[in-house]
Amino acid sequence: MKFDKFYKDTVILTISNFATGILRFIFSIILSQKLGAEGVGLYQLIMPIYDLFCCLVCGGLSVAISRKAAILVGSKDYRNIKILVKTSLLFTFVWSLFVCVIFFFNLNFFTSNIIKDARTIYSLEVLCPAILFVALSSVYKGYFYGVSQAKIPAYIDIFEKAIRVMVVLAIIDVLALKTITKTVTAVYAALALGELISLLMLYAAYVISIRKSNFRSSEAEGRGQLLFDVLIVSVPLCINGFVSSILSAASTLILPRRLVAAGFVYKDALSMIGKFSGMALSITFFPMIIIMSMATVLVPEISQNVEQKNYYAVEKRISEVLKLSFFLGLATLIICLSIPENLGKLFYNRDDLGSYIMVSAISMPLSYVSGATFAILSGIGKQTKILINSVIISIEELILLYVLTGVSFINIYGYGITLIITAITAYVLNMHDIRKFCEVKFNVGNIFIDLLLSIFLYFILGTMNNLIPNTFFIAKTLLIIASAFGIFMLCVTKIRRKLM
Repeated sequence: MKFDKFYKDTVILTISNFATGILRFIFSIILSQKLGAEGVGLYQLIMPIYDLFCCLVCGGLSVAISRKAAILVGSKDYRNIKILVKTSLLFTFVWSLFVCVIFFFNLNFFTSNIIKDARTIYSLEVLCPAILFVALSSVYKGYFYGVSQAKIPAYIDIFEKAIRVMVVLAIIDVLALKTITKTVTAVYAALALGELISLLMLYAAYVISIRKSNFRSSEAEGRGQLLFDVLIVSVPLCINGFVSSILSAASTLILPRRLVAAGFVYKDALSMIGKFSGMALSITFFPMIIIMSMATVLVPEISQNVEQKNYYAVEKRISEVLKLSFFLGLATLIICLSIPENLGKLFYNRDDLGSYIMVSAISMPLSYVSGATFAILSGIGKQTKILINSVIISIEELILLYVLTGVSFINIYGYGITLIITAITAYVLNMHDIRKFCEVKFNVGNIFIDLLLSIFLYFILGTMNNLIPNTFFIAKTLLIIASAFGIFMLCVTKIRRKLM
């Protein structure tokens, strides 16, 4: 594969996102230490509500702005880009402020009837301004993605996450917080502060960027038309995000109730949720950062090529992204099956995460590929299909979680089974729609070779784990992880080149 601008931007963004991901990991480790498994479980119950309202106020907005900005950049029409950003900011501010006010005056409803845990009300209060900050930040992020300056919001995100970690530590230690309620509230207060800092830095970066732009003497488009062009793309994505978030929130909130129905004490149920979704999934989905980095660069690039009717470039890029996503997911699966206990010990200093990590990792190859397919559909303008497919998958997830986690001998492992089934469904539905737009072919022989290499690599990693003493535990685990990704990618690349 040619290392063109797409991959250069992806590498830069991936490095930045890895730094952010590491900080998120540190953040989750701090949470596990300061809150315990029960506290992490409580934290996880609040997050879907936050995600839900973030989707409502700005779902699809950054994607829509990036697509429109990318088209305007193609004609060097920076004058209308500036108008686009100003118009989007005004609309987003009014809309998100309205939503935040409604949310604030109905907090008791969410704590009593939705989450059903009174300890969450203070956390929800401090999240209200954070929702407004996130909405406004999405406009600036969309601008930077569209003008191929994705590294700027990435760097700002790194700084924001670092500040959040330090603020959380400072608040908890200085105020000597002891109860779970106060500590979780402090964590979300740090999140709100971080989002404010991020917004201010994005604004400053935007002002600098727009002053450096070479404005062409072009006719200004009407604000109404520019807003319409954004909303026609963002509204389906917003509805998709909102509906999916509602169903995802429902899926998360039914977990403790279904586990209680399966015979577990509520406190133990929260602990199981914290271990699986708050810890194990954080490990298995960590490499997804690379997929999300590619998706960020992919959407505006595909949009430009479709606008210029360069369909060959679109098909080539789609095939490359799907293959890389599959390889990455397969390598992640091998690592998690080979050294699950090591991963739990390394990142969370726990010996009880091994089985959770193994079960959650099984779906990763298809989960990573299906994640890429959503970005592809967005790039080719299939927002309605994204909405339909996402709703189908979310409903399927809700039903499966309700049924499986309520069975006593399956319990939280039903979450892992659900991930496998929904990943298959997402892949089948999305690929069906992508193939209507362009031809995507897979070589059965290559897939068979990839599976053989996976088995071979599994035995190599197991041998390394047994031969290297635990005296060098951290270095040993990191070496195994790096070797797995390096050996797998190298072998796949070399063998496929010889076969071509």
